[in-house]
Amino acid sequence: MSAATALSGVVPPVCTPLSPDGEVDTRSLVRLVDHLIEGGVDGLFVLGSTSEVAYLPDGHRRVVLETVVGHVAGQVPVLAGAIDMTTLRVLDHAREAVRLGADGIVVTAPYYTRTHPAEIEGHFRSVASGAGVPVYAYDLPVSVHSKLGGDLLLDLGAEGVLAGVKDSSGDEGAFRSILLGRRERAGLDSFSVLTGGELTVDCALWMGADGVVPGLGNVDPHGYARLYRLARAGDWEAARVEQERLLRLFQFVTVGGTRMGGSSSALGAFKAALYLRGVIAHPTTAVPQIPLDEDEIATVGKHLSAADLL
Repeated sequence: MSAATALSGVVPPVCTPLSPDGEVDTRSLVRLVDHLIEGGVDGLFVLGSTSEVAYLPDGHRRVVLETVVGHVAGQVPVLAGAIDMTTLRVLDHAREAVRLGADGIVVTAPYYTRTHPAEIEGHFRSVASGAGVPVYAYDLPVSVHSKLGGDLLLDLGAEGVLAGVKDSSGDEGAFRSILLGRRERAGLDSFSVLTGGELTVDCALWMGADGVVPGLGNVDPHGYARLYRLARAGDWEAARVEQERLLRLFQFVTVGGTRMGGSSSALGAFKAALYLRGVIAHPTTAVPQIPLDEDEIATVGKHLSAADLL
């Protein structure tokens, strides 16, 4: 993959299987990678939000990258999240990811500090200059408290600073404006626009998005690959039906209810589903997340059965 080739298709953010003692379970990670590739995905995004990147120390991040890049061996592109608070820390992660063979880097705006748009622009320019591989912006205002401006993304794309954007903002109007701006401006033919909105993929593809980065794609990669193929073939009715099936399955992310945070519930549900499907050995999530109990895991199983995944 090069900056001149637009990334497209289904690029799931790969869960990070953990052993009960909190170490990376590399055997389960290899099985998960095989499960995703056999499911028809077009790329892999490691060390993103669904990968629990915010919870992983540097040693864990390194093990994830070494394992995935080594096992994939070029079958599909591997993007690595270089996600941290400030530019110098992100550059450290990016250089390590490139050293380990990542094909591209995914970067949020800086966070913790109160950041101005001019500083966000400087951040992306610095990371792109130091990375040496395509850099994709990750628009995640719920976590980093800054919404990436469409004009900034398109300007940096036209200059070749950014290779694309993963939009997890939930702002469909702004997302559509980026797609419109890409069509109307020169120099953006290879700028990839990917949606992180896994429940409205059919709509995003109809608007002109290049692909999706679905957390639920860990559990049902075949479903998202099927949805993408149907949309690309223009069979929008069948795509809608598939999207609605995935939406019903996604309801299991609330299984933890109010006794835990939304992240604990969603990531716990993804891992419970992978555990029940025999892909990973244990549904452990990183501390301080609250784990699902036996009844909640059983409820995840009922959702899987209803979706014909068990």
